Amino acid sequence: MANFSAAFVISYETRSGPMNATFDLPPDAAVLNSSSCGKENVSAPSLMIAFGRGHSLTLNFTRNATRYSVQLMGFIYNLSDAQIFPNARSKDIKTVESATDIKADINKKYRCVSNNQIHMRNVTVTLHDATIQAYLAGSSFSKEETRCEQDGPFPTTAPPPPRPSPPPTPETPSVHKYNVSGANGTCLLASMGLQLNVTYSKRDNTTATSVFSIDPNKTSAGGSCSPQTVTLELQSDSVHSLLFQFGMDPNTSQFFLGEIKLNMTLPDAREPTFQADNSSLRALQATVGSSYKCNAEQRVAVTEAFSVNIFKVWVQAFQVQGDKFGSVEECQLDENSMLIPIAVGGALAGLVLLVLIAYLVGRKRSHAGYQTI
Repeated sequence: MANFSAAFVISYETRSGPMNATFDLPPDAAVLNSSSCGKENVSAPSLMIAFGRGHSLTLNFTRNATRYSVQLMGFIYNLSDAQIFPNARSKDIKTVESATDIKADINKKYRCVSNNQIHMRNVTVTLHDATIQAYLAGSSFSKEETRCEQDGPFPTTAPPPPRPSPPPTPETPSVHKYNVSGANGTCLLASMGLQLNVTYSKRDNTTATSVFSIDPNKTSAGGSCSPQTVTLELQSDSVHSLLFQFGMDPNTSQFFLGEIKLNMTLPDAREPTFQADNSSLRALQATVGSSYKCNAEQRVAVTEAFSVNIFKVWVQAFQVQGDKFGSVEECQLDENSMLIPIAVGGALAGLVLLVLIAYLVGRKRSHAGYQTI
């Protein structure tokens, strides 16, 4: 027996790029006849729930002397269902599965009011307000229950409110070199470390700000070249698309970062799919044929909820010769940082000069007056 609500988040490919399908288990979902109570020493119980156009959720149970558990959860979904997966590139039927932490004592029901997420490759299933029991002794749920870890702990007295701890300082992301080439050779060279700052609403209606560092070892890079625009696109498991588009100003003969676009998944957000776009930026600007370089950290605000931290950037778009950076144009931040040691050095040199002049003047005065005969 089982009583729960379920929400699904599925990442799938369309002709225009990756998208997320988000939907709930509908009220008309039905138990399939292929569900089974199992046979001792032959097969284990399984609960199969079907809905929509060929979608099904399966819970496979197992037990030992004291406990039972959902050993495996499986999900089958049909990409040809245009209502759930609009513009899907594939029309295939996909199957995913994963182990779960759903377990309870024999002759007790499993109870979990909190959200319990099960991740299966590009599918996330979230169970909520769940009551599940296998190997029942009667025809109804047991009165005794085993609560899930997500609901605990269960203190008898209210604990004192916790002191807020400062958020952990995110690590500086790794610097990686990216290359975008087209029919006429390389059109973009970029060496930089990237960090994403995202503000979003969580399922409990609180607001969170998270920092995500782009790991080059877990990120694939691509892009495109055209006479007026150059695009760098990064993709990973959670970041479906992070796009940087560079443009060219024919009046000033300068290239610049004109657009940043993000599509990523936030599993704990009220809306798991987070998207942001700004096509009116003017950053990382340098003369065409030269390169832009900045060792200082730069923060590019894309929207109120999204910004990008760029570390040790060295970039050149358009007219890249031989896959090597052209002459360097330093950023204003680096130039300002150089003014400080120059000013300090100048001040010290002036102080030494004043001391030397004072010493010479004092020495000359000491010889004035009567002379020795």
